[in-house]
Amino acid sequence: MNTKRFQQNGFTLVELLVVIAIIGVLVGLLLPAVQAAREAARRMSCSNNFKQIGLALHNYHSAYKQLPMIQNGTVPGGFAGDGQFDESTVANLMQLSVLVSLTPFIEQQAIWEQISNPNVFDLNNPTTPRSPAWPSMGPTPTFEGTPNDGYQPWMTELPSFRCPSDPGVGLPAMGRTNYVACTGDTFWNMDRGPLSNDLQPNQTRSINMQACARGVFVPHYATKFRDILDGTSNTIAMGEIATDLGDRNVRTIAVGAGWNGMRNNPSTFRSQQVDPLRPQFWNATATTGAAHEGRGYKWANGQGVYGQFNTIHPPNSPIRVGNGARSAGLLSPSSQHQGGVHILMSDGAIKFFTDSIESGDQTARVVTPTNASPHAVAGSQSPYGLWGALGTKGNKEVIDTEI
Repeated sequence: MNTKRFQQNGFTLVELLVVIAIIGVLVGLLLPAVQAAREAARRMSCSNNFKQIGLALHNYHSAYKQLPMIQNGTVPGGFAGDGQFDESTVANLMQLSVLVSLTPFIEQQAIWEQISNPNVFDLNNPTTPRSPAWPSMGPTPTFEGTPNDGYQPWMTELPSFRCPSDPGVGLPAMGRTNYVACTGDTFWNMDRGPLSNDLQPNQTRSINMQACARGVFVPHYATKFRDILDGTSNTIAMGEIATDLGDRNVRTIAVGAGWNGMRNNPSTFRSQQVDPLRPQFWNATATTGAAHEGRGYKWANGQGVYGQFNTIHPPNSPIRVGNGARSAGLLSPSSQHQGGVHILMSDGAIKFFTDSIESGDQTARVVTPTNASPHAVAGSQSPYGLWGALGTKGNKEVIDTEI
């Protein structure tokens, strides 16, 4: 009698588990490399976006013989309390960012035409024309407040103004941006530029602001390349910021602080109210800004956390403001890239600055016009080392090596 031998086909359980384990190890080894390659591509794309903005700045200057003004636009003709413009339905209170002026130079002529002309389109009621039309350069009653503005340009997100590594989307933001203007190494008297309460040019506030206007961009004031006496390759024009994700991140939502405290010793606020167990987040007792006051939430707004940064604290430091999102304060650049941020120099070059850039004496008083210690008087060198020096445009702080 013949006996049939049954031959086994396939894997045993042990062999199958070994194969799965090997595949798991290979995936574990390859995944970080793949993720790193993807982030490198996103970082390159971000750099290219910023390069286009740099070219737009130079083309704007070529066309108008000046750089775009931060906090520019239209005015209703009067002041409310404490030097702020009256609310208006026919003007935007000179709140616009430098990015608004650059839209025609980055192939966004269509949105510029909507901004620069009266417009009846309302996102909230698209089938009902608004009467009267939105004023030239856009509306303002809800520009500072709610994110439900019916004006299409302010709610439109432009890909050229976004970093691909930043995951922030949607409400309560309006149109987000990751690129903002540098206003130098001080914040003192910078929240309203050269305008004093009664619009008179000889007022103390105006004079003091001019002494502190050390950055390329100055609110309500047009800078020219000829004003950058330290050289365009030595002076920062714009920087990158991460947009807020609603997670109480210290880099993207501000906590208020007293003006004099921030002025006298900025380092006091570096770690104050930061969660010691999670240093990138505010602790449970910190009172942050309103939900719509996140960093980079309004691409068209040039005020405070929306459109500015300064070179006091190094990149990716906690941010502080005096009394609201549109105020000046300790506003560092930030990003979702590992270890640093992209910076646009005034000559159009893009540099990647690390969080560890030399930033001088962080306990030093910020530069003020008068009544300050010798190292902090207007006209003196920046107390914040290389980082502060790169933020000033005409302070005779020039480096002789490649950054």
